[in-house]
Amino acid sequence: MKFTDGYWNMQKDVTAHFASQAYEAHADGDEVVVLAPTKKINHRGDTLNLPVLTLTYSAPMENVIKVDIKHFAGSNGVKPCFEVNESAKITPVLLQDENTVTVKCGDIEVVLDKHSWYAEFRGPEGRLTDSGFRTLGYAQRDDGKNYIHEALTITPGTKIYGLGERFGAFVKNGQSIDMWNEDGGTSSEIAYKNVPLYITNSGYGVFVAHTGKVSFEVGSEKVSKVQFSVEGEELTYYFIYGPSPKEIIQKYTALTGKPALPPAWSFGLWLTTSFTTSYDEDTVNSFIDGMTERDIPLHVFHYDCFWMREFNWCDFTWDKRMFKDPESMLSKVKAKGLKICVWINPYIAQNSHLFTEGKEKGYLLLKPNGDVWQTDLWQAGMGIVDFTNHDAWKWYQQKLEALLDMGVDCFKTDFGERIPTDVKYYNGADSVMMHNYYTHLYNKCVFELLERKRGKGEACLFARSATAGGQQFPVHWGGDCSANYESMAETLRGGLSLASSGFAFWSHDISGFESTATPDLYKRWLAFGLLSTHSRLHGSGSYRVPWNFDDESSDVLRFFTKLKCTLMPYVFTQAVVARETGIPVMRPMVMEYPGDPVCENLDMQYMLGDSLLAAPIFNDKSQAHYYLPEGTFTDVLTGRKLQGGKYIREKMDYMSMPIFARENSVIATGSCDTKPDYDYCDGVTLNVFELKEDCVCKVSGINGKIEFEASFTVSGNKVKVETSGRNKNYSVLLWNVGEVGNLSGAKQIRHEKGVLLEGCGAKVEFETVR
Repeated sequence: MKFTDGYWNMQKDVTAHFASQAYEAHADGDEVVVLAPTKKINHRGDTLNLPVLTLTYSAPMENVIKVDIKHFAGSNGVKPCFEVNESAKITPVLLQDENTVTVKCGDIEVVLDKHSWYAEFRGPEGRLTDSGFRTLGYAQRDDGKNYIHEALTITPGTKIYGLGERFGAFVKNGQSIDMWNEDGGTSSEIAYKNVPLYITNSGYGVFVAHTGKVSFEVGSEKVSKVQFSVEGEELTYYFIYGPSPKEIIQKYTALTGKPALPPAWSFGLWLTTSFTTSYDEDTVNSFIDGMTERDIPLHVFHYDCFWMREFNWCDFTWDKRMFKDPESMLSKVKAKGLKICVWINPYIAQNSHLFTEGKEKGYLLLKPNGDVWQTDLWQAGMGIVDFTNHDAWKWYQQKLEALLDMGVDCFKTDFGERIPTDVKYYNGADSVMMHNYYTHLYNKCVFELLERKRGKGEACLFARSATAGGQQFPVHWGGDCSANYESMAETLRGGLSLASSGFAFWSHDISGFESTATPDLYKRWLAFGLLSTHSRLHGSGSYRVPWNFDDESSDVLRFFTKLKCTLMPYVFTQAVVARETGIPVMRPMVMEYPGDPVCENLDMQYMLGDSLLAAPIFNDKSQAHYYLPEGTFTDVLTGRKLQGGKYIREKMDYMSMPIFARENSVIATGSCDTKPDYDYCDGVTLNVFELKEDCVCKVSGINGKIEFEASFTVSGNKVKVETSGRNKNYSVLLWNVGEVGNLSGAKQIRHEKGVLLEGCGAKVEFETVR
């Protein structure tokens, strides 16, 4: 929200009160309290008739400073709050002299001026950012609304990322962004997943802990400032020092929650009925059998909205006209080795028998007059489940539990964005503050049920809406994209922006949701989709099975699905890392290469884990265009080596896509190309790329525990491999190596990609010969 008219003047309907000095500071237990009057205090008379801002500085963990700003502190309203873990809280150090107040926390500190408002955040190497002249303040509008705002300096070269899943420019500098969940597709400035966190390439991130609308002006009101404002009398933000983007995300997710580990089967290929298509049990069987006949591994089948009867969403009851015996049908599908997902949302149509039940028991959101809040937008006369009512929470879970008992494995938790503000919640919560937070309760309710019924590590959602903390309930997908290359590109930008906001697992509708893709687009999006953490064929008015496009589409889908299955020892181990650290599996280039200025702007390629670079093709000319950072990169499809530090353009067929292993990486691949959930340690191959220094390769089991570890020690051209854990028939493939000498602990075989070491023991030693 903008308050100024140019740099000097305020908008005509705004009365501004800016912090003018750090007038007084004192320690209060493990907090530091600073009084900031909104005019300079020169004599006692100046202390009268003016707003004063009270700032409380604390340290929820090392290298994180929490700043709580209050004007009036007398509110007793029920406001939802993000669940922030401050169990690692430490006591900051307070230092004062006649000119400054300094609050130290680990490697960072904030230094405040006692004479004019200036608060500088410093790291080990000096200034990171600051709040200064006319930045921190309290604004009053003529309409009676009041706001707290803060603005932090964008130092030269600083770029801003994150703020949820946003489909516009990946670098947020110059944008005005409101945190307000809405259902707007992927082609507009509004978003399904608003997360009030931004990270920078300058060593820090900022998380605004406010569940309602937070307005960010990212160099868009004052071009050298990120301003954030909220309506009301208080604002809290966390200043998070990294210094690297990865470390910022690690600390942020330590505060708001690490992601759960999705089950290994969820990383396989998902196929859906699509949205408005006509389908029955025969249609479903034809899709599943068609994939089998074409040797395309399929792992999850999803029934979209019309598994329930029209005008009845959601009553969680199968449409018996199309599915006469659902239990038998699901049993047959599962007998073919598939998991089953069904579509749900938190809206209850008036024609559903659950509407009457929910109304009578008080489980639906109410109008201020006590009537059930209803709308015809989406489902006729629908109401919305009130998840602040614990009985409604349990009631909703009971309906889903019946489906799990029937054989369903997971849920697509759609919607959750169109939440009204003219309503009463059971617990009396502020309805504006609940708007974004509603989706957190919705997804948490469903995820909690899945963990209880299936166990930790077996719970999986396919969620569309989210806010801060939602990363705990994976997986999320990118919403309603369109069947064109522009939408494919905006989809990737949304995913990279979401990753920059602490979300580790992400998917999208392969080939676009709206309209039907050309065979060319379909095949290019297949490669992108199978090189994402989760891969789903889904659309609106047409089926997305490959044979509906052309014969080659089946070949392309088969190739990339099998490739992903063989990559699962690597991908799933990266997923385990995400669970432990919060670092996303699918990463923007700047997160993996923070020192490369070119990577700061890249949004058409990404890193899949720490070792694989992927660059989808976004045109119908078969033209690949990508950037390789400094170093040697190996094309994992062809084996060719390229030197980085430059952009590359080349043509590629549909069985290709730029997928490169960075130098000095060891990537584990599996022996199974038909499913994602298998024993990764049995027959694992350790693929070695341009080994120049010591490194370690770990392999997790599908139980989420590291079961195999190989340490590579390098001294010149001599390499020693030592393993621990389940040493179960592993091999080492040395890419682009001609032969090895002085080999012990294995035997070498010439391989098309280099040298394969088989029969490896617990210790292998060799010398490379180019």
